[in-house]
Amino acid sequence: MSGGAPAWVHPTALVEEGVILGSGTRVWDGVHIRRGARIGHDCIVGEKSYVAYDVVIGNYVKINASVYICAGVAIEDFCMLSAHTVFTNDRFPRSGRPDLTGLETSDPTEETLLTRVRRGVTIGANATIGPGVLLGEFAMVGMGSVVTREVPPHALVVGNPARVAGWLSACGHPLLRGPDATAPRGGAATGAAGARELTCERCGRVYVRDADGLSPKSPIVSAR
Repeated sequence: MSGGAPAWVHPTALVEEGVILGSGTRVWDGVHIRRGARIGHDCIVGEKSYVAYDVVIGNYVKINASVYICAGVAIEDFCMLSAHTVFTNDRFPRSGRPDLTGLETSDPTEETLLTRVRRGVTIGANATIGPGVLLGEFAMVGMGSVVTREVPPHALVVGNPARVAGWLSACGHPLLRGPDATAPRGGAATGAAGARELTCERCGRVYVRDADGLSPKSPIVSAR
């Protein structure tokens, strides 16, 4: 915990029993947080957002207005979910039961798919995240994109379905974009065949671009 001020909740927000809010977290008007959800310290939950039951959210997370976070989603530290981001958790949703005797349950079942958003991810406004995907560390999803498959760490993905269009530093500055982002790895080989070192002009971190994607040369450490 950050040890700062207690969490603050707007009078119009609905926070159900059993929710845990870390110190310094602010919950704005019209938000609904369901039972069992856990949100870390120093987070912002923007107006009219929805957080489903048992969702786990880390520290220093920014959730903008009207974000929908369904059951089965876990969000790590330093993530940003821009306005109108929508998560999903069912590949074959129906309103009724298979035998058509009534409404299908809205609770998680064995068919509910889990989605994990790793540390430092940014999701652009109006993006939709498909069920059961993994968004790698410090990846970025372009606004309006539809994510249907795993996103590699540090990748910029755009479109419907979202595809890699660039590679980013942890600070968000682009390292490779356009044709260079999807071209065969190589040039300025440094060690392993085809590997390439890239230095961020903004933060100075050094990365290695190889057949596995992009990775930091040294671990990226953050305070808790």
